[in-house]
Amino acid sequence: MKKHNFSAGPSILPQEVFQKASEAILNFNDSGLSLLEISHRSKDFVAVMDEARAIVKRLMNLGDDYEVLYLQGGASLQFLMVPYNLLSVDGKAAYTNTGTWAAGAIKEAKMIGNVDVVATSKEANYSYIPKEFKVGSEYDYFHCTSNNTIFGTQMKEFPKVDTLLVCDMSSDIFSRELDFSQFDLIYAGAQKNMGPAGATLVVVKKSILGKTGRTIPTYLDYAVHIDKESMSNTPPVFAVYASYLTLKHLEDNGGIAAAEARNNAKAKLLYDEIDSNPNFQGVSAIEDRSFMNVTFTLTDESKQEAFDAAWKAAGISGLNGHRSVGGYRASIYNAMPIESVQVLVDVMKSI
Repeated sequence: MKKHNFSAGPSILPQEVFQKASEAILNFNDSGLSLLEISHRSKDFVAVMDEARAIVKRLMNLGDDYEVLYLQGGASLQFLMVPYNLLSVDGKAAYTNTGTWAAGAIKEAKMIGNVDVVATSKEANYSYIPKEFKVGSEYDYFHCTSNNTIFGTQMKEFPKVDTLLVCDMSSDIFSRELDFSQFDLIYAGAQKNMGPAGATLVVVKKSILGKTGRTIPTYLDYAVHIDKESMSNTPPVFAVYASYLTLKHLEDNGGIAAAEARNNAKAKLLYDEIDSNPNFQGVSAIEDRSFMNVTFTLTDESKQEAFDAAWKAAGISGLNGHRSVGGYRASIYNAMPIESVQVLVDVMKSI
């Protein structure tokens, strides 16, 4: 039976990526060696790293004033690296608290320096994106989270701020067209739209670095990784290669614009069913609904056993909501085909 993987991450990836990555594990570039055993300094892998970095700038339409890094530690390490590199000794940073991961970023930043939470939706269990706030030049940077995986909310537009704009795009990067040049720093864990867990993407404007007046531990210093072209230490070779394959697949299939059109169609199909079917209800504010992570609940809990049995029998996997909120969560990242969303909708109609 075909499986329909709605997992929030690590998540579904294109089958073509799985095929090419598996071939590289056995024999990379006809070298007779596995990708897992070659030197990261070999010309074959250096070429992969160079193209993996270049393709990001092509997809985002960014120029030479930006650097692309592949690091480790997940987005969680970026919670610490961002303030180390951007928060001056006597300065302060502005954050919005829109979910679990945003709260985690705030917690880490407060260990480094002064942080103001300029907006939050915590009082409403993160069911909406706060919008009525301003961020002035008194802050070293403003940090936001574009998509909240657990609660199913997404920023539809980004505020104009009088300082640096930093965004955690872990769960919706490359899913929609944006003016990426409005951001001074973007970071994302790879395990949603980019590849397997193990690599973290950082896109940073070079000119914003080196101005904090603080001593930065070597591994946490973006400038060190820029100088070493993402090879200050041994990079996560397989994760970088799989991310490159995923982005190449995206580029070869219409780029971000085409992915956005597919994602919009999938989201509409599923949200239309949630809104029209009396057995289900959405969790997040309609205007802030995520097009990556669709959260919903049953209106009649007595039907849970029947619904759970039905979606599992249909080959659906990973539909349970996050343990902290319950309900259901259908993650419909770039690689999710609309046919799988239709299977879920058909099951919902049958309840």
